Amino acid sequence: MAERKSGLDRRELLKRAGVGAAAVGLGGSAGAEKAFAFYGPLRFKNRQFSKELKILQWVHFVPDYDTFVDKTWIPAWEQKNDTQVTIDHVNNTELPARAAAEVAAQSGHDLFMFLNPRADLEDQVINHAEIVQEVQQKVGKISQLAKLSTYNPRTKRYHGFSDNFVPDPVVWRHDLWNDVGESPATWEHVRTAAPKLRAHGNPIGIGMSNELDSDMALIAFLQCYGGFIQNKAAQPTINSKGTIEALKVMRDIYKNGMTNEIFGWNPASNNQFLYSGKGSLILNAISATRTPEDLKLPFADDLWIWPIPKGPHMRMGLEHVMGVYVIWKFAKNKGPAKKYLADMAINYQQHFTASKFYNFQSFPGAVKNIQKQLAQDKHKPLGKYTILGKIAQKYTANVGYPGYSNAAVSEIFNTFLIPQMFAEVAQDKMSPADAAKSAQSQFKVIYNKWRNAKKI
Repeated sequence: MAERKSGLDRRELLKRAGVGAAAVGLGGSAGAEKAFAFYGPLRFKNRQFSKELKILQWVHFVPDYDTFVDKTWIPAWEQKNDTQVTIDHVNNTELPARAAAEVAAQSGHDLFMFLNPRADLEDQVINHAEIVQEVQQKVGKISQLAKLSTYNPRTKRYHGFSDNFVPDPVVWRHDLWNDVGESPATWEHVRTAAPKLRAHGNPIGIGMSNELDSDMALIAFLQCYGGFIQNKAAQPTINSKGTIEALKVMRDIYKNGMTNEIFGWNPASNNQFLYSGKGSLILNAISATRTPEDLKLPFADDLWIWPIPKGPHMRMGLEHVMGVYVIWKFAKNKGPAKKYLADMAINYQQHFTASKFYNFQSFPGAVKNIQKQLAQDKHKPLGKYTILGKIAQKYTANVGYPGYSNAAVSEIFNTFLIPQMFAEVAQDKMSPADAAKSAQSQFKVIYNKWRNAKKI
């Protein structure tokens, strides 16, 4: 997808003076007015654009959110902070390569947003602790999920700053499942329903490809069976009975209820699979339901949202994406970057609303009465989004659960070793036991590397 840019020249900013900081709560909030006091007063007042801020982030799966950021939030923030902002939106699949290029060049954007923790880049970024502390003074503590995703207990540093996380429910066609007399309450129900659904021309869609959604879904599936990348002590534990059982069950679901297209999926594929009317179930964020609503697809009202199916060990999903911004050590404009993140997190109600409940705040106190807001959504079935609050609070874990999202976890996630393990077993290239054993060997090498680097 083509890169999109925002940013106003001096003349355009003056023309938009009527936008006003109050339009996004930056002027009317005492907390926001005083946010990031350590950054100091506006040194360049009445000297427009003596300060700059360059941001790179993804093209959001809810287009209205990007419109809000580009056309409302940033113009108001520019005016209040006497700073010119340039924001580049790129396809989420481009983020790793773009980050690697900026690190190699030691030059690029001041703020760079990832969709998963990047503890492996800790040496290239500032310690974001002061931003976390500033936001906590205004709205309360950071969530445990966000802290586990961005804090390194070994180095005592925040290797990133999380403004949001995205719950990952199971999205399913109630009408299709009702036709076969089943529901995805447990993974055993899913396994039982899979051949019936495929026989009706409505297979299940869980990716086993080298892409983000497959990573998220399969790590969550593992957790339900007691399979984990690591333990709390940051020791690799993938070779376990839970992992082996999960591999067996997913192989069965694939062979009886999926199609081989799932081995070549990209991050948009499971959504497209659902939108086509063919898919009966996916694991995805609510972009999977918002787009059918916006397009008024005939089955939009039959798309239900539930927590991840329960497994024999637990019911525990993963955040679909974790919004993690980093400020590079080589960033030219660290001060504005820090203030931008603090202001955004403190005023997150607007971002929650603009994302149509896609982005949940990483600082719980920044958005009030979430359940009431979710219940006010008018799409059918009425109340369909209220479950998101429970999913976010009770059934969402970080990448690396039950430990921290450390550098080894980041490498495992970003090299797609989990989807590769599942694909090998589903295609009968390896037995479940051999695949788990092989993964453990790979993981040990990765953990030893990062432990020797004193990052875990």
